[in-house]
Amino acid sequence: MKLSDYKRIHFIGIGGISMSGLAEILKYRGYEVSGSDSTDSDVIKRLRALKIRVDIGQKAENIKGDEDLIVYTAAIGEDNPELIAARSSSADVIDRAELVGLLMLEYRYPISVAGTHGKTTTSSLVTEIFLTADTEPTVSIGGMLPDINGNFKVGSHDYFILETCEYKDSFLKFNPHSAIILNVDKDHLDYFKNLDNIYISFNKFAKRVPEDGFLVINRDIERLDEVLEGTKCKVITYGRDDRADWYPMDISYDSMGHGGYSVYHKGEKLAEVHLMIPGEHNVYNSLAAFALAYNYHIPVDTIVKGIAKYKGTDRRFQYKGKYKEITVIDDYAHHPTEIAATINSARANDINELWIAFQPHTYTRTFALLDEFAEVLSKADKVLLIDIYASRERDTGLVSSKDLADKIKSIGGNVEYCGSFDNAENYIRVNCNPQTMLITMGAGDVYKLGEKLVSEH
Repeated sequence: MKLSDYKRIHFIGIGGISMSGLAEILKYRGYEVSGSDSTDSDVIKRLRALKIRVDIGQKAENIKGDEDLIVYTAAIGEDNPELIAARSSSADVIDRAELVGLLMLEYRYPISVAGTHGKTTTSSLVTEIFLTADTEPTVSIGGMLPDINGNFKVGSHDYFILETCEYKDSFLKFNPHSAIILNVDKDHLDYFKNLDNIYISFNKFAKRVPEDGFLVINRDIERLDEVLEGTKCKVITYGRDDRADWYPMDISYDSMGHGGYSVYHKGEKLAEVHLMIPGEHNVYNSLAAFALAYNYHIPVDTIVKGIAKYKGTDRRFQYKGKYKEITVIDDYAHHPTEIAATINSARANDINELWIAFQPHTYTRTFALLDEFAEVLSKADKVLLIDIYASRERDTGLVSSKDLADKIKSIGGNVEYCGSFDNAENYIRVNCNPQTMLITMGAGDVYKLGEKLVSEH
């Protein structure tokens, strides 16, 4: 099966950030594209402006019978009436990951950026480098990058830069020439159940990189040998010290927390890098991007310029504005490791207090990592807890934000259970002091809280 075998492609769940980007790429490449989604949105309006038919509501009648290929997102259940109709039609029916795998085969050098955390930032850094090098990459990432005016870009047939998610083993259907693995941590436990299964999955992904390709991987991954077992490609490591092929030295930070460091490769200093994004974690994200680009023979000075161009994507320590004298930041962090990195970035700024309005993402993640969430959130000066964003799950009473608040309080953290956005907003108005940094944090819609406050400034 090749992508070129099809002409008319229909997307069930076209409004998601990944599905919409793929739909646009295929539209630009000359395919007839249609789709459906449960609700209207700005993304849907954009797709319609490109002459893509989008039906609101996922119904059997959305399948017209003339589709060659029907693609559905992982969030679509088997009882979805549109998916049932699709399976009864004459069209081939595949999930999003299978489509991405087919699309990757259309490019000379498909590049996957994987890991539990940091994928959007690192894939954006890789994109900036390849744009600076005038390689005309095709790009599909999980955040809105200003330099490509969105989350995707249609380029030449040489490089395809893809942010790569492990959820439901979707990346095991991909066909990368090269890949980055940033980290391996407990997440998506509703699917993987435990960390051992996550390591097994990343090992299977690493083995998908072909013998003539290469893998850039964080040497500081705890069970690195398990990830690399059986791989046949060239392995390139980066990490904190000279045990890795690539490592930074002389790390320093400016008043905004932006890092600078010397890039070393096998004992040789190659360059000085200056970041326009904060935090130690981004030193290593940028180092991974540097190593990958270097192995595609992009000149060192071009890599340095590309990294310096990157000033962040939406929802990654994104400055939203001011509410009175309070600085409002929004961040997508929804895992304890990500939250810790965001707190470290915030502490590098000159602030009086750090407040976090946190909206946990999914019941299974919150339940599985309750102690870790409590420990890391207790490092903030004040935590406001919003009710859990269910995403693809149903509330079965497994856990609540109130439980997390109680856990934070039990270890000495300063926390207020608010539940709703309105309650959190009212609490901020009455209690938040000037010169505070307020971070709205989570993978759901908590950003709306900060945007409402900023709109009144």
